[in-house]
Amino acid sequence: MELIYFPLKGRGETARLIMVDHGVKYTETNCANNWMTEWKPKMSFVNMLDLYTDLYGDCEKEACRADIVNDSVEDLRSGYVNLIYRNYEAGKEEYIKGLPAKFGYFENFIKDTKPYILGDKICFADYSLFDVLDIHLILAPSCLDGFSALQAFYKAVGSRPKIKAYRETDAVKAMPVNGNNKQ
Repeated sequence: MELIYFPLKGRGETARLIMVDHGVKYTETNCANNWMTEWKPKMSFVNMLDLYTDLYGDCEKEACRADIVNDSVEDLRSGYVNLIYRNYEAGKEEYIKGLPAKFGYFENFIKDTKPYILGDKICFADYSLFDVLDIHLILAPSCLDGFSALQAFYKAVGSRPKIKAYRETDAVKAMPVNGNNKQ
């Protein structure tokens, strides 16, 4: 499998986490040069990977729950991207102040399902939520204080052996989160 993305974590990190955790062999192609003319997305990373890894849940109720979380993660990620690329200096403090309300939603939604969004079975939305929590912990290291369910969730996903090993590599540690080095 080939991951065509920029040489940074960004939205591609969720796909990397899924592939690493499920033993999907992949190569990466840097699309930073001429990306608007040469590279056209065919399908989202996460939806495409679900075809290969069975991460959507075992029934319609689980699929719906995963979709709700993933869509909410994308809403949070969009706000983060707007901050990072458009309003970092002027908006960072206010953005961080607003995180408890946003994280409260996720906390309440997952507090009764442990260790993952669907309980014992990991789904694609777990990787998306983990990634968005990770980038927020870089932005504001204490942002999960007071959110015990999110802390436990973050620890559960981050301690999966393949994910832990991947995240400990020098290449991952050196990879920027965003294209403008703001994080």
